[in-house]
Amino acid sequence: MTLLSADAAGLTPAEYGELVTKPVEALSVAYAVGTKVLTKSHSYRIPLLVTDVTTGAVAEGAEIQASDADFDELVVVPAKFAGLTIASRELVDDSDPAAADQLGKSIARQIANSADRALFNSLASPNPAGFASLTGISEVEAPEAYANLDPFEEAVSLSEAAGGRITAWVTGATTALEVAKLKDASASNRALLNSDLTAEGRRMILGRPVVVSPFVPAGTIYGVSRDDFLVVTREDTRLDVDHSAYFSSDRVGVRGTMRLAFAMPVPATHVRITNAEA
Repeated sequence: MTLLSADAAGLTPAEYGELVTKPVEALSVAYAVGTKVLTKSHSYRIPLLVTDVTTGAVAEGAEIQASDADFDELVVVPAKFAGLTIASRELVDDSDPAAADQLGKSIARQIANSADRALFNSLASPNPAGFASLTGISEVEAPEAYANLDPFEEAVSLSEAAGGRITAWVTGATTALEVAKLKDASASNRALLNSDLTAEGRRMILGRPVVVSPFVPAGTIYGVSRDDFLVVTREDTRLDVDHSAYFSSDRVGVRGTMRLAFAMPVPATHVRITNAEA
């Protein structure tokens, strides 16, 4: 069966969309460190508890005083990310599923990179707001050159104080290498992190994995609390094929669209560690 056919313009079977969705989720750091939430709606509403119900000790048989919990609401509107690639009709009509998979992965790479760039940088609309523009995120100032793990200990403490739990660190390759080269003592060649080189998962800080992204600014490390970071994803991911625009060259356009946005209901559960030189 031809998975992507030049005659399939406008059709959107579920498997077509999966050629985009699955690779994006596999390639994007956002999905690796966050919690995916699916929605069929234009917007996704998250209730925020502002004031707790009042409780206390009461005598047996005494009246329990009623109190109200006050709620606010965080409304998240997934933004549309799109990628377009042009291919020959022969490639698109190839009955080998691998050809179709590669086209889907090519578009998915564009979408995954665009989503992660928006997550770690302050970009203009229609990009969704991410950690870089998050008001209320916890902040830790690190020295110009890391000497120990104290900034990370402080980050964990700040997240816990806000009711969070850091589950991953995200930073660029240069900063990740700098921390990985720390030694357990002066004049020692033994790494401070994961001194047992036979153990799996060597890239860990305080038992939490380090995820490297080229889109995190230099000198910055994010501590992410997975339960407090939602990747809101619309269910209408599409992969469409059209040959009319490229009729004269016997080529077809393959377009993928995916809608997603980020939600951090309790900003202080996430921590930004900034190096002094950044």
